[in-house]
Amino acid sequence: MKDEIESQAAELSINDLKLKGFKVYKINGDVSKIPSYNRRDYYKICINTSKSIIHYADRGIETDGTILFFGNPVIPYSWEIFSPDYHGYACVFTEDFLKAKDRSESLHESPLFKIGGSPIFSLSAKQKVFIDSLFVKMIEEQETDYVFKDDLIRNYINLILHESMKMQPSENFFKYKNASSRITSLFLELLERQFPVETKDQPLALKTPQDYAQSLSIHVNHLNRSVKEITGKSTTAHITERVIGEAKALLQHTDWSIADIGYSLGFEYPSYFNNYFKRLTGKIPKSLRV
Repeated sequence: MKDEIESQAAELSINDLKLKGFKVYKINGDVSKIPSYNRRDYYKICINTSKSIIHYADRGIETDGTILFFGNPVIPYSWEIFSPDYHGYACVFTEDFLKAKDRSESLHESPLFKIGGSPIFSLSAKQKVFIDSLFVKMIEEQETDYVFKDDLIRNYINLILHESMKMQPSENFFKYKNASSRITSLFLELLERQFPVETKDQPLALKTPQDYAQSLSIHVNHLNRSVKEITGKSTTAHITERVIGEAKALLQHTDWSIADIGYSLGFEYPSYFNNYFKRLTGKIPKSLRV
């Protein structure tokens, strides 16, 4: 059997997930009922026993046995299953749910979820038993009426996160060389989180270096110096390249009007988008339409 999947949440209510911010469920090999999730909204932790290939960003990762997988909502992934039977557990949750009472660093800074990190851990039989038990506890707790069950589930998720970080030697974690490197990494991840554009009704929230600096709680001059030092390109150049790339994708792969595409990318008037696109590409947006 060979099935390519993006989420294995069988019989999972999307509305329930949006309301509560989390859902824990068992994977039983049935991929006939698999809803899709917006990768920009939900993190995922999955323990799975099978022979498979996980397509993650630009990598294909072969697995055979029990693995623990961490899905970042920024990075697209899919799963090809080659085993006739596979099983495990998964938990899908929002950052707001996990960080409800915690002001520590964002999840996308975690070694387990960050861009460029390794999202997969191979588990021993002993580790499998322990991680399985945590998922079973979450599933049991999820069905209770206990008023503090969300806190318990958050504790179980955090325990899985810490146990996983203990599995990976500390020297494999990414270490920032200096403050400029850290700021640049945060900026690039924040930039990537704005895409892909999935609705024509809501423009980009962050459009200028000032917007990104404010979101990162630093002065825009500090951001610009750091990005230029580390990448050799200006903050504006990075934003421009990403916006133009998204504009081309929307022009070629959607039926949105040019005015809608411009609006979704932060241009109030179609003429502003047309002029911007032509100045940077030498072509008018309409020329990319088949």
